[in-house]
Amino acid sequence: MKFDYVIVGGGSAGSTLAARLSEDPDKTVCLLEAGGGGKDLVIRMPAGAVAMIPGRPKINNWALETVPQPGLKGRRGYQPRGRALGGSSAINAMLYVRGHASDYDDWAALGCPGWGWEDVLPYFKKSENNGDFQDDLHGTDGPLQVSAQKTPRPLTEAFVKAGEALQIPSRADFNTGEHEGIGHYQVTQFHDTAKNGERCSAAAGYLFPAMDRPNLTVLTLASAQRILFEGKRAVGVAFKTAGKTQEVFATREVILCGGAFHSPQLLQLSGIGDRADLEPLGIPMVYHAPEVGQNLQDHLDFILSYKTRDRDNFGISLPGAVKLITEGLRWRKDGTGMLATPFAEGAAFLKTDPALPRPDIQLHFVIGIVDDHARKLHPGHGFSCHICVLRPKSMGTVRLASADPSAAPLIDPQFLADREDLEVLVAGTRIARRIMQTAPLADFVARELYINGDASDAELEDHIRARADTIYHPVGTCRMGDDRNAVVDPQLRVNGVEGLRVVDASIMPRLIGGNTNAPTIMIAEKAADMIRADANAQRFVAR
Repeated sequence: MKFDYVIVGGGSAGSTLAARLSEDPDKTVCLLEAGGGGKDLVIRMPAGAVAMIPGRPKINNWALETVPQPGLKGRRGYQPRGRALGGSSAINAMLYVRGHASDYDDWAALGCPGWGWEDVLPYFKKSENNGDFQDDLHGTDGPLQVSAQKTPRPLTEAFVKAGEALQIPSRADFNTGEHEGIGHYQVTQFHDTAKNGERCSAAAGYLFPAMDRPNLTVLTLASAQRILFEGKRAVGVAFKTAGKTQEVFATREVILCGGAFHSPQLLQLSGIGDRADLEPLGIPMVYHAPEVGQNLQDHLDFILSYKTRDRDNFGISLPGAVKLITEGLRWRKDGTGMLATPFAEGAAFLKTDPALPRPDIQLHFVIGIVDDHARKLHPGHGFSCHICVLRPKSMGTVRLASADPSAAPLIDPQFLADREDLEVLVAGTRIARRIMQTAPLADFVARELYINGDASDAELEDHIRARADTIYHPVGTCRMGDDRNAVVDPQLRVNGVEGLRVVDASIMPRLIGGNTNAPTIMIAEKAADMIRADANAQRFVAR
């Protein structure tokens, strides 16, 4: 099989890129996805995320683990990642968050010209069909359906009002480039009559409407094994499907969209990485690129959980189970109710020090008790508040466990390797607890789990090391830059070889101050224009 472009990974970036590149009927595109079709009810129904994220069993989820983390008392962290068309946008909380404008200006200053806030804003707008905001900062014609939540719970309203009582400013829109304040997350959710209330994954927004194009071939249950090279030029991909290895070839480019774990893994399996790591595994070298798999950054997350007598939220009880049946019928009827929830309904971006130029912590207020990624269950009803450090200084790695493509990579985020991350997380936890203890939210609290009364900094540190884990935002392992050590250049072309790009969150030189799904889609939108521009330039030269 031969195509102009072969895209590896049908997640947020891959779905976006395949749809955009196949808009040109003269270009043929093949998309390889290791998972399934991404149209299951458990994906389309927002509350279905609670069945997928725990990874028990592995439903549309790679359910990866880290190596033991010294900063977390030697625990292995859990890393759920989407495995279906739509990728992690098929299993996430649907939160639409761009980050702070300065995050992208930082990228430009780090040697990524063309990636400042004013450069990327047009691509955020291009991707977006916003049902709430029609202004210079938002788009209304894009494939990605963005809207306010359908029916946030009274608990979430109490969270916002408690923050306001503490003089935290309310914020209606967290996507203007400035996001300090408290309010409600916007979500990637259909707001039309046909699919009202369904999840709008990147596949649902971009890819599924394009599936009948004759120039687009989508292969699911197809696991990439290695990139095929002729000399230094990428010419195709070997993949396994139904137990057999096949090959697909690209006349123009191979484009990796596997995310922060699988893109560096495939590069290393294909001979692009650190010679000292690859040669002992018997992998023939194509190009010595020691930063492949380096620079891993992720948002470490600590959760406060509370029991409540209120049952207008998620919990384990007979009345709660009966209510969910009613709510299921409501969702099927008009797309509203509890099953339309993103779970993380309440948002806050806050400063642990008023002198800081921008928020350094983020809160996710969740209408249920979340413990160990919903893998540890508690009877009764309650709510949770997540706290994460927005710009961690700790950095880790992604390396090969073996030369076997089916073996999971060795993921080492090095959580809390930098002492400052722990100090910010302790300060953020104190702010979050203050909100939880303020009316009207305090009126819902029956008791707090794990932490009793006042806690010293040392006690909070111990709680954090014992229970903190990722909130699912790994980036950076194929770092973009204009220096010789960068994995990709600012056009996302892999340095040292030809015909190969990486287009996903792994190219971020620094983790942004927010959720990473919307920025990943933005990256793919911008990459599509870059790829088309290169193709047009080559055609002009050929003439």
